[in-house]
Amino acid sequence: MEFPTVCPACARENRAEFTDSSVHDLTCAHCGARYCVFLRKQRFEVLFDLGTRALMDGYAREAVASFAAALERFFEFYVWAFTLERAANAEQEFGTALSGLESTWRHVASQSERQLGMFALAYLLREGREPDFLTARGLGTDFRNRVIHRGALPTRAEVEAYAALVFALIDRLLTELGPGAAHAELAQEQVFAAHLAGLPDGVTAVFEEHPGMFRARRFGGLTLASSAATLPPGLVSGQVAGQTRKPGKAVNDARAYQQALFRQALEERGALLRSFKGPPPGGPGQG
Repeated sequence: MEFPTVCPACARENRAEFTDSSVHDLTCAHCGARYCVFLRKQRFEVLFDLGTRALMDGYAREAVASFAAALERFFEFYVWAFTLERAANAEQEFGTALSGLESTWRHVASQSERQLGMFALAYLLREGREPDFLTARGLGTDFRNRVIHRGALPTRAEVEAYAALVFALIDRLLTELGPGAAHAELAQEQVFAAHLAGLPDGVTAVFEEHPGMFRARRFGGLTLASSAATLPPGLVSGQVAGQTRKPGKAVNDARAYQQALFRQALEERGALLRSFKGPPPGGPGQG
């Protein structure tokens, strides 16, 4: 999938493919200038935005795969943030802590269940409580497996509900991480710095932050107008603070919150995300 970027020499638009490293070495198709785009966006953010774009374009099944991958990669991000934050609190040198983390992660890099176990332990150690949301219901596992592994064709409404669940969970955990997330983001900056140091003369470095739904929440002040705008840290679904309700009602309230939050984020970022997929101005083959 591609995203738009503007040539620093001629100010005309080019399109680039997302990379795992978020480093993009480009040559302008219009003027031939060479430049490098450093995209400040974590992989889970890219995957979630790709899922959003697929959903907006009517590709419901493909959207589920991207949302599921986004959640898995966010659990990885959380482990890295926690580990590096803990090392910083112990005054351990960042490079040493990062090297140890990278070496350790290789043991679980191809095993999702072990990664989930590392996340569960990291959450327990950081928050001091069980990650009680790690259930099939809390993660939407049955729906995910039905679509991805058994080839089910979901409706848009089902995918929106799943996307809302994933969005609300990641948003909650990012809120709990707070400044701790910056430790994992610093690891990306280290990758950028190493690549930047090796750029040849004549190549312009460009640092970009593309619109993302989680960044809207963290940095853009995205909030809900309803009184249910903030769930206490211990709540995910099935419980509403300060209220005595029938069990089914509490679950419905939490789900309504998740869907309202996702839909507002989609409304505020949808137009910008859609522009990532459209053809360059002037239509194909022009310019």
